Amino acid sequence: MTSGHAHPFDQVVFAGGGNRCWWQAGWWDAVAPELQLRPRVIAAISAGAATACMVYAHDSHQTMDYYREVLSNNRRNAYWGNLLRNERVFPHYGIYRTALLTIFADGRLSHLQQAPEIRIGVAHIPRWSGPRLAVAAGLLAYNIDKHVLKTLHPRLGRKLGFRPEFVRAQDCDSPEQLADLLLQSASTPPFTPVLRRGGRPVLDGGLVDNVPVDALDATPGNVLVLVTRLYPRPRRFVLEQGGQRRLYLQPSQRVPISSWDYTRPDAMTHAYELGRRDGETFLREWPSILNTELRPAA
Repeated sequence: MTSGHAHPFDQVVFAGGGNRCWWQAGWWDAVAPELQLRPRVIAAISAGAATACMVYAHDSHQTMDYYREVLSNNRRNAYWGNLLRNERVFPHYGIYRTALLTIFADGRLSHLQQAPEIRIGVAHIPRWSGPRLAVAAGLLAYNIDKHVLKTLHPRLGRKLGFRPEFVRAQDCDSPEQLADLLLQSASTPPFTPVLRRGGRPVLDGGLVDNVPVDALDATPGNVLVLVTRLYPRPRRFVLEQGGQRRLYLQPSQRVPISSWDYTRPDAMTHAYELGRRDGETFLREWPSILNTELRPAA
């Protein structure tokens, strides 16, 4: 185990992934207390950003209980009959916004002032495009990167002209401001409306890079990167960048929930428990990881 001041990771990345980010919460709850993880910076996207904020401002089990209760009344992920009534077909935006306002209510937002600096990414749409075309182009590029190229750090979105912006969670003065920022980071039509930041349309930060290492400081040190889907790489691997050693961790198996499934709250628990089990495995392997894959913290 680490000593009181030698924290093993200076910076951490929480990748996006919708409901799959419950895996990150389980992993963090198992490992962070044992290794005294106290990063200086967390870079995060979409639901990974919400997870990073939640583990510092609230409690995973209470949040899962909340979702279990709310989603017990939600039978479907799409209500096509609402088209005839000119109402929202997809329930996700309303449920997610209310959840965020609930999670960060009652003064819990103030807990983030003692947390690491949490940098939350949004994607500004290309200058040549309107929101609808940008959604189509961005999702096409994202899916080519994800399913065809299986790229760890995609570049197609940038080539199309999507531009990243990172905003600190700590700069949000109210639960409403933080909820707006987290929803902008997760803006994925048709599940959400096209959202605006400073009057300009923004989309899910994952359209630039779902694993936002570019938001990290360039300072030397060990970086932990928690991804939520499986890549054709080892379950755990290190990439060097300048003076940084970035330890990437993948789930030990496919996380058993889809990103936007709001009908199976029990699957959130399964994703969380998989994260806990993977975290416990990581703790058993930690001495060897520290000695062979990472530089011990100064």
